[in-house]
Amino acid sequence: MPNAASLDLLMQLRRLLGEAHVLTEGDLSAYEQDWRKRTRGKALAVVRPGSTQQVADVVKACAQVGVRIVPQGGNTGLVVGGIPDATGTQVLLSLQRMNAVRQLDADNLTITVEAGCVLQNLQQAAEQAGFLFPLSLGAEGSCTIGGNLATNAGGTQVLRYGNTRELCLGLEVVTAQGEVMHGLSGLRKDNTGYDLRNLMIGSEGTLGIITAATMKLYPMPAASLTAWVAVPSVTHAVRLLGLAHQHLGSGLTGFEMMGQFALSLVDKHYPQLRVPLWQDAPYCVLLENSDSESEAHARARFEHLLELALEDGCVSDAVVAESLGQARNLWHIRESITLAQAEEGLNIKHDISVPISAIPAFVEATNALLADAIAGVRLVNFGHLGDGNLHYNVQAPEDCDTREFLRDYEDRVNTLVYQSVKHFGGSISAEHGVGSMKIDSLPDYKDPVALALMKQIKHALDPQGLLNPGRVVR
Repeated sequence: MPNAASLDLLMQLRRLLGEAHVLTEGDLSAYEQDWRKRTRGKALAVVRPGSTQQVADVVKACAQVGVRIVPQGGNTGLVVGGIPDATGTQVLLSLQRMNAVRQLDADNLTITVEAGCVLQNLQQAAEQAGFLFPLSLGAEGSCTIGGNLATNAGGTQVLRYGNTRELCLGLEVVTAQGEVMHGLSGLRKDNTGYDLRNLMIGSEGTLGIITAATMKLYPMPAASLTAWVAVPSVTHAVRLLGLAHQHLGSGLTGFEMMGQFALSLVDKHYPQLRVPLWQDAPYCVLLENSDSESEAHARARFEHLLELALEDGCVSDAVVAESLGQARNLWHIRESITLAQAEEGLNIKHDISVPISAIPAFVEATNALLADAIAGVRLVNFGHLGDGNLHYNVQAPEDCDTREFLRDYEDRVNTLVYQSVKHFGGSISAEHGVGSMKIDSLPDYKDPVALALMKQIKHALDPQGLLNPGRVVR
């Protein structure tokens, strides 16, 4: 039951936002439960501001009484970073109503959108104006650009265009004191002090609440071709990546590696997708080649690369999509791995990165460690090999109670994988963030001086500890 101060706050929030946008009753699971349905919290209220000023007003009201705030976008995160805890004392601040495209500047190659704009809507707005917004990931139909920025999301085209950080030129942010930082100019050069924009990106809502962003646009490619190839090993996949860099240059916009067991799950649970070549090789690779000249030019370069790769032996077979529909189906197979894994049962997810040169050794060593630790363990290894990011997931042995498996093995598996990542010079979070799931592990794998500086920054910008508590740093 809320105390008197909380009831007064709720009354004030209703005055600020209107009764309909301060939710305290009914089914709030869409806001209070994480996407993987592993954790459920309880909010004092779910508030849905419709403007930056309303966000600022909410933050000021909460700050006056010391009530903590959890910002949330599309609630598609994978590290439990955007839901309230179970105390019923935190305000869940949803930015979904703030979804407008404010401006598209064709000459400046920028688009300014509010934080609640769904990524797919941003992509479509850019495409309708004849431009490309290249951030692309499996949750793009429901994730929001504010959440993408808060976690510095990656996706399938990081190889060419970079993470969300590299696509952002400016931010509008509400601070922990309820002030608004106006930084949406879209300048590519602004050398007037500390880079506050990049400080906010990837901070998971712990330093400020992103309310709008100015993002880069690119010319639409004249042609985009997709190939699906079978490779004999991870080492051969890395060799193929080197050849692709050499012969496609900046035209190489996607390079995804998928293990045989990961693809077998897609074939099992979504047989209508007709996964190619997966039974013939331990790994498959999905390549995308974008060309600014013509489809004929793109196809000639692509076919030349594949001929060289077949001669080299790093590719054993290949399929080139002959239409946009075929290309979309190949990418749909790749994006369906996570869903197929969920159909198979609860699992232990990892979002790790290691230097590309070390990936073959990492996979071999970590596979062996896990096989020795858990009889019959199944490894769902796939991800963005082109930028060194693997989703190195662990599925329970067949016919095993998955909840018991998680209870008995999750901590041990995480320790084995994270120690191996550290040994090979990597990171325990490549694109999903830290959230609350990895906050206790971070001190063991993050440089202590860097972690101390992070804590000092958090205290300086949010001395009351109001913004997204229990995430990233304590």
